[in-house]
Amino acid sequence: MDWSDTAEQAAFREAVRRFVRERAPARYRDQADDEWGPAPRYESWQFDLVCGDSEASAAAREWAETLAERGWGAPHWPPEYGGAGLTAVEQFILNQELALARLPVVGGPGVQMLGPTIMVHGTEEQKRRFLPPTLDGEMAWAQGYSEPGAGSDLASLSTRAVRDGDDYVITGQKIWTSMGHMANWLFMLVRTDTEAPKHRGISFVLLPLDTPGVDIRPLISAGWEHRTNESFYDQVRVPVSHRIGEENRGWYVAMTLLDHERSNVGGAVGQRKNVEQLVRYVGSAEGRRVSRVAELDSVRQKIAQHYVETEVMSQFSFRIISLQIAGKIPNYEASMASAFGSTFSQEFQQTGIKAFGLYGTLWSNPDGAPAYAPLGGRFTQTSVDAISASIAGGTREIQRNIVATRGLGLPRG
Repeated sequence: MDWSDTAEQAAFREAVRRFVRERAPARYRDQADDEWGPAPRYESWQFDLVCGDSEASAAAREWAETLAERGWGAPHWPPEYGGAGLTAVEQFILNQELALARLPVVGGPGVQMLGPTIMVHGTEEQKRRFLPPTLDGEMAWAQGYSEPGAGSDLASLSTRAVRDGDDYVITGQKIWTSMGHMANWLFMLVRTDTEAPKHRGISFVLLPLDTPGVDIRPLISAGWEHRTNESFYDQVRVPVSHRIGEENRGWYVAMTLLDHERSNVGGAVGQRKNVEQLVRYVGSAEGRRVSRVAELDSVRQKIAQHYVETEVMSQFSFRIISLQIAGKIPNYEASMASAFGSTFSQEFQQTGIKAFGLYGTLWSNPDGAPAYAPLGGRFTQTSVDAISASIAGGTREIQRNIVATRGLGLPRG
């Protein structure tokens, strides 16, 4: 396949690059110029907007408003909903250039996942109510799916929603509520029929997190970071009008959302940049002082292998793009990309540690202390954070089962 840009695509790419050079907020430009600084947080825009100091929040708002001028805050949304209506290839080019410039996408899971789902399954009233404030950041969303007894087997969820007039009354618990402390709304799965087969008794509802009875509690990672939470619901009332799709058919709504999540178009670009950055660093004067790459053939070969793997990830992304161009929603193809990408994420972080020997075990460089931690301890931190990569968004085993049954047509059981 020839993935070179057409003349029109090349012109669009140059327009994006010019836009990035001229319009990115100073805060994000400074972060991008700090080549050896900390890796950008995957949720950096929403974190800055909701939890950052005044400077960070102002930069996040400025970046969102700047992108909104061209609809690039939601490039995959139709123009009638405030998006740009870009083609799949144009979306990839935009995300690719943002990743290369180390600039965050905006909107978080609300724009990336929930918005397209509401467009498919929501009523016109729901589209008018929820899409505009999601686009401008007024509604910051988190996902309420997994439970202590329903992770890989998500359909076993037990959080109940009992109909009471025009409301549902929700009781139960969710876990791994990523970004719940940065959100003011939650899209969640609840059980509305305990007698139906487990996949057919689930509904998809939207819940404001300031509703009485909601309790968000932090879950701190092994790397001392707060990215996820557990959440509890005690007789929480939510209007039936907040249900997306039919009652007891929420599983199918959720699967549409997850297909958008697993696509990860452009994710390979950031990983390629990470590999290239490691190569540049170990070749620099500072990197050579702490690196073992020159003496370890195995590590050099592993870094080269990772570079090749980022090209494989790019091919997965382009395959997904080709499906989207044809008007299809990626299914097992997205699961293939997810399983491959999560494996890469974990293995690359381990290679980054091995490249620096004992220096790779240092977490950070305290103020005033000599700079011994390579790249500010980036690989030490991310190797711990990557432990969950094979679980988030559906375990690697689940992704492989999807590939086996839906992609290869193999029998179940």
